[in-house]
Amino acid sequence: MIYLLEDDDSIRKLVIYALENQGFRVQGFADPVNFWTAMNGESLPDLLLLDIMLPGEDGISILKRIRQNSRTKALPVIMLTARNTEFDRVEGLDSGADDYISKPFGMMELIARIRAVLRRSDKGVTVKEYRVGPLYLCPERHEIRVGGEPVELTYKEYSLLCLFCENRGMVLTRAQLMDRVWGMETEYENRTLDVHIRTLRLKLGEAGAYIETVRGIGYRMAGEEYDR
Repeated sequence: MIYLLEDDDSIRKLVIYALENQGFRVQGFADPVNFWTAMNGESLPDLLLLDIMLPGEDGISILKRIRQNSRTKALPVIMLTARNTEFDRVEGLDSGADDYISKPFGMMELIARIRAVLRRSDKGVTVKEYRVGPLYLCPERHEIRVGGEPVELTYKEYSLLCLFCENRGMVLTRAQLMDRVWGMETEYENRTLDVHIRTLRLKLGEAGAYIETVRGIGYRMAGEEYDR
């Protein structure tokens, strides 16, 4: 379980949506009062995403309280803030934050940071690696290779590739792909998806053939593979 304390409704909903799509369980809080009520419950989260600028009590004060409490002092915390000066970063880290990410941030970067912090805290996220023919993908390290050679992808292409590898052998409909990758931008024509699939196949070279078109439905990642 990940707790997110963020008073901006749009950011909170977007982060929750992105994390849940990656398999995380998330509970969001708009203010410190409801957050502390949950923290006083029987179970603690595995990680806290903590905004600094909050109504009533700022994130630095909350972090200090967490670190001073024997029950919560080991809780992994990632600070989320629009304040991007060196002083703010140092203050957050010196107060006990495990990581610090400035707004606006990319969802893939945030997810990678969360997984890295969870790995360091031994709270259960293992490094996932996918191999499909000559393709190697490690989402946590944002590493893509084909035949041992690195491949550079755009954010949308990378998101598509992750979806295909995570759902190998399953047909993903056009609507699913558009919703998962473009989200609020789904008013774009489906032609956008076709163009991205074509460029993704080209960049993957020989591995591009493993992305199969399922006529009238969508696409899938085929071929023998394993992960660990």
